[in-house]
Amino acid sequence: MDGVNEVMEQEYVLMQVHEEFAKRVEEENGRQNHRLKELEDALTRITQLVTAVERLATNMEHLAKEQETQGKRLQTLEAKDGQKWQQVVSYVITALVSIAIGFIARSLGLQ
Repeated sequence: MDGVNEVMEQEYVLMQVHEEFAKRVEEENGRQNHRLKELEDALTRITQLVTAVERLATNMEHLAKEQETQGKRLQTLEAKDGQKWQQVVSYVITALVSIAIGFIARSLGLQ
């Protein structure tokens, strides 16, 4: 019968040993749950960051298009000012030439 008792003692774990094992398993579960929570929080922050970067990229695209449009408008406005200046210079030159021709014509006695 000693052989049977030895087999039974090997099959069963003392209650204290079991409780200690269960306590350690629960502690490990707690640590792992805490780590999982931290990872979930980090994933949430990363997801928010990705969303913010996507919005930023979209805004940058819109800004680039708007800047291109503004650049074209500026070129058009600058060209108009240049055209107006050239037109003013042309009128001044025409007036000066007309005055000179009129002065020459008067000097020659043409009225």
